[in-house]
Amino acid sequence: MGFASYSTPYDWSRVSSFRATAAQHPGGAVDLSIGSPVDSVAPGVQKALADAANARNAYGYPATVGTPDLQRAIHDWFRRDRGVDLEAIGASVVPSVGSKEAVALMASLLHLHEGDVVVQPKVAYPTYAIGTQLAGATVRTVDAIEDTSSWENIEGVKAVWVNSPNNPSGKVLNAFQLHDIVVAARRIGAVVISDECYALLSWKGQSHAMPYLPDPAEDAERAKKGFADICAPSILDPGVCGGDASNLVCLYSLSKQSNMAGYRVAFVAGDLTIVDEMAAIRKQIGLIIPGPVQAAMTYALGDDASVVAQRRKYAARLHALIDGLLDFGYADAEIPQGGLYVWVEAIGSTCWEDMEELAHIGIVPAPGEFYGDPTHLRFSVTASDEAVNRAAHRLRGAY
Repeated sequence: MGFASYSTPYDWSRVSSFRATAAQHPGGAVDLSIGSPVDSVAPGVQKALADAANARNAYGYPATVGTPDLQRAIHDWFRRDRGVDLEAIGASVVPSVGSKEAVALMASLLHLHEGDVVVQPKVAYPTYAIGTQLAGATVRTVDAIEDTSSWENIEGVKAVWVNSPNNPSGKVLNAFQLHDIVVAARRIGAVVISDECYALLSWKGQSHAMPYLPDPAEDAERAKKGFADICAPSILDPGVCGGDASNLVCLYSLSKQSNMAGYRVAFVAGDLTIVDEMAAIRKQIGLIIPGPVQAAMTYALGDDASVVAQRRKYAARLHALIDGLLDFGYADAEIPQGGLYVWVEAIGSTCWEDMEELAHIGIVPAPGEFYGDPTHLRFSVTASDEAVNRAAHRLRGAY
């Protein structure tokens, strides 16, 4: 079966006119729309890539499931930074060429088709819906995925998307909510697909009234001990899944925490029956991370010190941006529970009115309509310190 047709409001050409207007501002445009990292890749990652440029895994065909070193690094990362022993819960792992292709192909890799239903949050990353449509299945959206009564009685539900921390809202589901989702999905025989790519960028205990102050001693300790105690909980956490990965799939990416979007490094972990079958299909169609990139990914998974440093940058940018947004009139601007975006209600009647007004002061956010809610906007802090501070300055009225 080939790809079915799809429809989506996620068309960045619709933002082109606002970018053109913003570019006319005397100080140039500040683009806070797309969440593409701008910070440097860690030196150790760069070295690992270079060192592997002529290794056996470079001139020969690399393994779909990754090198033994990469497999070990993923398992170690889960234990250290997520508090999950994959082997103990019956989980397997396969790397993916970035998380977007895994998201877009997930419904197809689960063999979903016409008549099958995939449930997802109403406010969500648009590729969830696109992937469901490509498989020929039906998308059903609900206001709150943790309200299992809103979807468990829908006929034909075969998969349920979870995204925590959520893109764009930053909402984080707690372990009890995730557990309820797992129980309900298993009751109806559905697979839970959990996109957790912002999990280590959780802002527990942070608020705009409590600025993020660097503490070198605390940062050093965090780099040694990992993030298991402060990250967003995983669908594979034993307390969530009951020590059993059956019917559960987790996606993770190094794009944001390690600035490796261009490396296309991510992975799928979960129910070994499901994931091992996905790996077999991926092998047949050549969805394989290049060998040298596997070496870079292996290094990055063990480099928590760089993640600590990156978290500090993002936290500072969130505080700076929120200062400006509050002054401009976005009264609901606040530190997200997790992730890299500030999700605010539009001042105008729709996001497009705000897009026009903001473009005239040289700022381009993302329209909330792309993510399922035309009454909101999303501001990304995947921009340089200088750019975020410039945006905050303009928002405060110094145009």
